[in-house]
Amino acid sequence: MSILVTGGCGYVGSHVCVKLLEHGYDVLALDDFSNAQADVPARIREVAKRGFDVVCADVNDRRALKHTLAGRQLDGVIHLAGRKSVAESVRLPISYYATNVGGTINVREATGDCAFVFSSSATVYGRPTSCPLHESTTTNPVNPYGHSKLMAERVLLDAAAAGGASPTVLLRYFNPVGAHPSGLLGDDPRGEPNNLMPRIERVAVGLDTELVVHGDDYPTRDGTAVRDYVHIDDIAQAHVAALAYRGPRPVVVNLGSATGSTVMEVVRAFERATGKRVPVRFGPRREGDVPELLADARRARDVLGWSVTRSLDDACVDALRWRRFQCARSAVDSAKPIEV
Repeated sequence: MSILVTGGCGYVGSHVCVKLLEHGYDVLALDDFSNAQADVPARIREVAKRGFDVVCADVNDRRALKHTLAGRQLDGVIHLAGRKSVAESVRLPISYYATNVGGTINVREATGDCAFVFSSSATVYGRPTSCPLHESTTTNPVNPYGHSKLMAERVLLDAAAAGGASPTVLLRYFNPVGAHPSGLLGDDPRGEPNNLMPRIERVAVGLDTELVVHGDDYPTRDGTAVRDYVHIDDIAQAHVAALAYRGPRPVVVNLGSATGSTVMEVVRAFERATGKRVPVRFGPRREGDVPELLADARRARDVLGWSVTRSLDDACVDALRWRRFQCARSAVDSAKPIEV
């Protein structure tokens, strides 16, 4: 079976490609490499021990999509390409709607009537008043990123209702963390990382001197915010499960563990992985942050047969292995002679 993975060389996409290749799928990865390193395809091939096709193209470029897919028979699409920084979406809302909504429309139109799996986000829920969050919980996003994801969901649901019998699965991620156990693939954002795990990684390997924890006065067990962290390997496996979905109607599915960890519990897990203390400084709460975000994960289990298999400690060990690989690679690159 032939599967198109947009954003196939990004953090989630690279792990999804590995899982698909390991399950025997033929993969076409499409990525504009705006947030992915050029050597990711080679590392995917090394991990999966299989080859696959890669095309450099932007989902906003309808002509490029049409050219890429001309003559190809697809059995399914996993649409991951998009912009994903909440803070950046506030500064650049038009770009976020153009890519996350317009790009989704372009991909859906270009790929026709085949199984469609969409990468959505728990940010569509906004600021919940209670947890855990079920898929039927009222959606109320509070930033352009969340709004763009919810609008893209609506596009795909309406397209499915208008005709076509192919399955549509919308996956709402909570907090993907960790890296591939090989240490060759992981979260490698361009610029300053926004998410907790990459920031802790940088402190753990000495790239930063301390971790700033935003808020220690939340009504939680240690005063720091609770989030639902899921190992990236489990997230990738959920996409394989979603491709197998054959229900008569589109389905929205939370990808969460149903158990949460505080920021300081994540820090302690990293300390167990490194055997060293992670220096922490507490700062004020960030505007818009909520005390707790947890998924009701029963639908993923009941509909997709999926649940988490990897722990937070596993994620920290794998993330540390990945960060050390990055540091070693940077050291090699910096030692190379300058070509003139």
